[in-house]
Amino acid sequence: MLFFVLRFCESSRAASRLSRRCYSTQIPKVGVTKITETGETSDEAPTPTIPPLRRPLGVLDVPTIKTKTLSERSADFLNQEKQLEKRRHLVKEASTGYFYDLHMTRVHGGKTWMAPKVLIQEDKALYFPNIVGNRLDNGVKAHTTQLCAGKVSVIAMLTTKISEIHAASYTKWLNHLHQRSPIYQYIQINLQENILKSLLVHLFLSSLRSKIPPHQHTRYLVSRQNMEYVREPLGMTNGRIGYVYLVDENMKVRWAACADAKKEEEEALIHCAGVLLNRLKRRSYQRPLLQNGDMNEEE
Repeated sequence: MLFFVLRFCESSRAASRLSRRCYSTQIPKVGVTKITETGETSDEAPTPTIPPLRRPLGVLDVPTIKTKTLSERSADFLNQEKQLEKRRHLVKEASTGYFYDLHMTRVHGGKTWMAPKVLIQEDKALYFPNIVGNRLDNGVKAHTTQLCAGKVSVIAMLTTKISEIHAASYTKWLNHLHQRSPIYQYIQINLQENILKSLLVHLFLSSLRSKIPPHQHTRYLVSRQNMEYVREPLGMTNGRIGYVYLVDENMKVRWAACADAKKEEEEALIHCAGVLLNRLKRRSYQRPLLQNGDMNEEE
């Protein structure tokens, strides 16, 4: 009798284990390769491609070194469209997390758009805003509007060490090609809006001067300017990466790039800068002839 009872208990436990095995839900382990609907295997989701730049970068207002008068500031305050734009900007900033910039650098190194392959049309291009900074050579205040007038300029916005590497990836060969041209210049703006970081930069200015070539000191600006309302128009949505702008003699942004340079982007900048330089050379050559009456404008 005892024998039959023991056999019955064993068969009951076996049936219970079999039931749990058949109806239990198994959770797949992390890293297991899944089969897609097309029959292909994939270990991870495909990385999204980088979209091209879809709009001209810059501001609508012509840059100037003059400060706004009290009446002009009052007019801006009463301008409903400008106030709505400020509100939209503040709402967007409030909804952005503190580590947003750091998180975005994990995808494509922070690159959010690809630089255009050709120049932005002059009639559609917007203006590069006036940025004030202290020159690296003597600490004298300088304005980008004065520096860029009448020249083709490549402006690099630097905020971190990695941004310096990004800018150099675009401008290394370009600067070598046009370093002797009197109508070409490379401007670096060390932008530190945070007051503590700005103080640190000023404390180590001597070290900074030793790293920057002496001929570049007059076109290296250290700035504390608040870029709050021009950051979005310039496409500077990530404060940790570098941005490069090609600005013509009229202070219009004709080309722009961000983060590390792709081969085609570096080649595009060299080509676009060459086009602007050739145009400016022709205009400079024709101007004195027009003044002397040797040729007329219709020709």
